[in-house]
Amino acid sequence: MPTLDTYRKQAKQLVRWHRERNYSIGEKFRLLERYRHLTDVEALNTPLPLTVAQEIVAVEAGFKDWAALRIAADSDPISTRAEGEPSFLGVVPILFVCDVTKAAAFYIDRLGFQIDFLHGNPPFYASVSRDRSCLHLRFVHDPNFAALAAREESLILATVEVQHVKALFAEYEGRGVEFSQLLVRQAWGGIDFHVRDLDGNVISFVAYRHSESSTTG
Repeated sequence: MPTLDTYRKQAKQLVRWHRERNYSIGEKFRLLERYRHLTDVEALNTPLPLTVAQEIVAVEAGFKDWAALRIAADSDPISTRAEGEPSFLGVVPILFVCDVTKAAAFYIDRLGFQIDFLHGNPPFYASVSRDRSCLHLRFVHDPNFAALAAREESLILATVEVQHVKALFAEYEGRGVEFSQLLVRQAWGGIDFHVRDLDGNVISFVAYRHSESSTTG
């Protein structure tokens, strides 16, 4: 169990998010029964004193209120016992977009992904996936990484490894997808093509040399 000091920092972070008008605060408000009806916009316009933020943190951690959390935190120190050898399970790129709903629709309709979830009201975070590849989409007012990608040649913001990359290229041609780079065999041996999404994020779809070998036998 985290220390009481950790929970205090979480509560202060909620107050800061609220002050910065971070839409994710709406989900936190709705953890409390009396705020269950608030939209994300209404939550941003509702005062958030530190005492309420502490109550939210307590409920999110599974306690009735802040007092109950304090009792448990004081009596349950963190265990430092090792749980086993760490193992990396994967990496999920997070792309900055101006409209999460529209961005997700692009990945579904044009690139053949599916929605894992849309989070928020209106959505400010989403996950889309195809097969074993996953991308997250996060709302920002100004996607500055995409602006940098527009100025810098071949600045890729996410790479998706695929088998049969030529077949995927043909599929996207059939869908009318516009390519920022056509199929190219790179000097390092792989074959890739690039797609630029609605917000200017450049995605590389690539088959590495070992992928080609494994699929051609």
